Amino acid sequence: MYYLAQTDQLVTDGVIDPSQADEIQSRARAAMIALCVNTLLIAGILAATFGLVVLLASALSVALCGGLFLATGLLILRYGAALYRMFGNASALIGAGMLISGTAIELVAKVPDQAGALLAIVGAVLSGLFFWRFRAGFVQLRFAYGAVLVMAVALHLFGVYAAAHAFDLSGWPMPIVHFYAFAAIAALGLTLDLRIITALAIVPFAQMIDTGTYYFTAAYVFYSPESTLTILQMSALIAACLWMTGRGSPALARQAGVMMIMAFIVANLCFLVGSIWGDIVGERLWGPVYGDFDGDWDAYGAARDAFRAQAISISEGVYSIVWALLLAGLIVWAALANKRGMFNAAMTFAGIHGYTQMFESFYDEPLAYVIGGLVAIPLAFGLWRLNNAWFKPQSPASTHEGREW
Repeated sequence: MYYLAQTDQLVTDGVIDPSQADEIQSRARAAMIALCVNTLLIAGILAATFGLVVLLASALSVALCGGLFLATGLLILRYGAALYRMFGNASALIGAGMLISGTAIELVAKVPDQAGALLAIVGAVLSGLFFWRFRAGFVQLRFAYGAVLVMAVALHLFGVYAAAHAFDLSGWPMPIVHFYAFAAIAALGLTLDLRIITALAIVPFAQMIDTGTYYFTAAYVFYSPESTLTILQMSALIAACLWMTGRGSPALARQAGVMMIMAFIVANLCFLVGSIWGDIVGERLWGPVYGDFDGDWDAYGAARDAFRAQAISISEGVYSIVWALLLAGLIVWAALANKRGMFNAAMTFAGIHGYTQMFESFYDEPLAYVIGGLVAIPLAFGLWRLNNAWFKPQSPASTHEGREW
């Protein structure tokens, strides 16, 4: 687990000595530089690969050029000095990216009806091959094998969704496709121990109930047609991640931790939707569909009203109160348990919730601000006393050393 520490203050307090503080700062700086270098490397590889494929615009040219890049990179990685390993990785990945993307483009252009299934099969075969090589290959080739494994899984999932579109899948099969994509991405993140990949798995998982995003001119929108069901879905994922964090390897705990944060973010965005609009549970999934009424708006309206009359309806006021109580409890728990990621996310959404309700519900109700402020003060006092009872006694953070309360 990562902890944040103010090393200068720890040295002043005598907890660590200056040499230990220097080592902590050096390792933190090295981690930041490594992240920066890897980000630049990956961005350069993706840009060069895309540019070369578009520039050459010929299957044969892309294949030949990609093969040369791949062979050169592998030779550098296998026989070159460690100093030049970065160039070997870049060359190998540009070549692999050109071959994989070129194959995909060629299949889509030549056999569009069968392209999805073929890409899914090719991607699955490549994924199995490079998973084997990643686990059993040379240490200096692991980065290249891992990156090509990411490309192969991406190709496979692209093929799966393309095949689903070609076969015009809809209804209950699509949540199965989304869950499969979620499981594949999560497994890839765990294999490579890359939390940025694991975090992406939340996208198909949320789409199982049509929760997602939409972009139009000057606006990027989050939508959740079934906010209550999505909150329950994300809560189940959070519970599973919490269970896994203490029962697996450190790598599994890291990936479960980031997945838990992503599920928490999506759940809070659904709470935001519900606190503004409320929710009629199941209307999107099981309610009447306008397209089934041949344009008869009156018949559709009657069927919709009948469904709403017997469905569970949750008002925006109930959503707002429940959300506020859950956030307060989570903030206290995360602070006491030193769950900094969850604490930061909960504090962020508490601010969003307060801002939203200030202008949405209570902009003309000064008494609400009075009540909220007076309730917050004893809550802060109680949290401070609870922390002192369970852990090392502290004075409130805003006080100076030596001041008594």
